[in-house]
Amino acid sequence: MTTDGMPDASNMQRAEILAQALPYIKHYNGKVVVIKYGGNAMVSEKLKELVMIDAVLLQLIGVKVVLVHGGGPELSELMEKLGKKPEFVNGLRVTDKETVDIAQMVLAGKINKSLVNFLERLGGKAMGISGIDGRLIEAKMKNAELGYVGEITRINIDPVNDLLEKGYIPVISTVGCDKEGNIYNINGDTAAAHIAGALQAKRLIMLTDIEGILRDKNDPSTLISELSVEEAKTLFADGTIAGGMVPKVECCIDAISWGVRKVVILDGRVPHAILLELLTDEGSGTLVVGEKKKTAGNA
Repeated sequence: MTTDGMPDASNMQRAEILAQALPYIKHYNGKVVVIKYGGNAMVSEKLKELVMIDAVLLQLIGVKVVLVHGGGPELSELMEKLGKKPEFVNGLRVTDKETVDIAQMVLAGKINKSLVNFLERLGGKAMGISGIDGRLIEAKMKNAELGYVGEITRINIDPVNDLLEKGYIPVISTVGCDKEGNIYNINGDTAAAHIAGALQAKRLIMLTDIEGILRDKNDPSTLISELSVEEAKTLFADGTIAGGMVPKVECCIDAISWGVRKVVILDGRVPHAILLELLTDEGSGTLVVGEKKKTAGNA
C-alpha cells in the first residue's frame, strides 16, 4: 500500500496482467500443449530457466504440458571429447553404433534428467522418459548411409497420457527403438510433431533460434506472422522457405494433418516467449494453421 492507502502501482500492474490473461488461461485449461525445446534456448542457462518457469506456470494453471527435447550441441561436444568427429548429411547426424550409444547417454541421461530436476526445483511436477520407455517411439533405419538415424513407424502414446493423468510434465528425449531392440537417434522436430499429433494437442510450440519464417531471410521485419498450409507450400516452391527451415515447416504441416490445431515456430531467445504466445494477444514467431480464418487473439 502507498501512504494514501492505495495499492502499489507495480502490484496493480501485476493484477491487471493476470486479469487480462484470464480468457487465455480458460482457453488452455485442461488442454495439451507440446513444446519442442532446443537451440539457443537450451544452450543459454538464463533462457533455459525462463523456458522452465514458463512450463511450470502453465502446469500450475491447468495446462497439460509435454516437453520434447533435443540436445545436438551437447551430443557433438561429448563426441569430440571422446575423439569422435560429428558428421552430417543434409542436416542429419551420421550415427554409427558408438554414436547412438553416446546419443542415448546424453539425451536420455544427462539432458533429460537435468531438465526434470530444473522443473522440480521450480515447483513443477515432472517425469523424464525416452522414446524407448514403453516403446513410446518405434522406428526403423531411415537410410543405411546415415546409420542408426530413425524414421518413426509408430507412436505408443499411453505412457505420456498416463503421466499427464497423474499430473506430471512428461519430459521426452528423442531416441527410439525397433522390435529387435536396435536404438535410433530421432530428429526432435519430427518426434514432437508425431507426439503432438498422437495427443491431438491444442498447440505445438517449436522453439527455435530465429524470429520465425521470413520473406527475406536477411530482414527480420519481413516476419510472416501467420501462414496456412497452402501458403507454406507456395513458399516452398518459390524458395522463400529454404535450408534448415524446410524440414521444420514440413513437421508443422505434418502435425496439423495429424490433428494438431495450430503450430507456432517461436523464437526461443525471447524471454518468456511461451507465456507471451499463449497468454497474451502479442504472440510472436510464425503461426502455421490448416486454413486462415478470423479469430480473437492467438487462441
